[in-house]
Amino acid sequence: MTCNQGVVLEGITEAKKATVQRLLNEYKVMHSKETTVSGLRRNMVACVALPTCPLAFAEAERYLPTLVERLEAVTEKCGISQEDIVIRMTGCPNSCGRPSMAEIGFIGKAPGTYNMYLGADFVGHRLNTLYAESVNEDQIIKILTPLFSSYGQEREKAERFGDFLIRKRIVKPMVDGRDWWSMPQV
Repeated sequence: MTCNQGVVLEGITEAKKATVQRLLNEYKVMHSKETTVSGLRRNMVACVALPTCPLAFAEAERYLPTLVERLEAVTEKCGISQEDIVIRMTGCPNSCGRPSMAEIGFIGKAPGTYNMYLGADFVGHRLNTLYAESVNEDQIIKILTPLFSSYGQEREKAERFGDFLIRKRIVKPMVDGRDWWSMPQV
């Protein structure tokens, strides 16, 4: 298991590779860029949250795929559906899904309500920044749609979404972890 909820299969002999490939295909295990729906879906992580975790205020594991499905429609219209963008969601401030390390992160506040964080870098060297408090699904779509559109039209070559948000001054870079819980002025 990887820290991004993936699985690495190693030590597979050449004689067994075809069998493993057949099993991955048979059980529809998404295992390559070509077999995964979108860059968001390839890079989504969530904690178990409600109803499993007694600490959770909101859904995460059961809800994030639904949100990503709506966002995939937006990214498709913006021409960025295959761009890898890290999106993470957790049901409470304990942050088991590590949303602070995501280009788009959500922390549950109440059922259907999240704080939205933006601007971490793709590989996890920079934390994101609080962008909007207590947002629901429709508000999330309304906020991210123009950002995805701008990213699709104005990004530099090989520029990641979080880096784009910093360069365009949509959010300030989080340079000191002590400030993570505050909403900085841009």
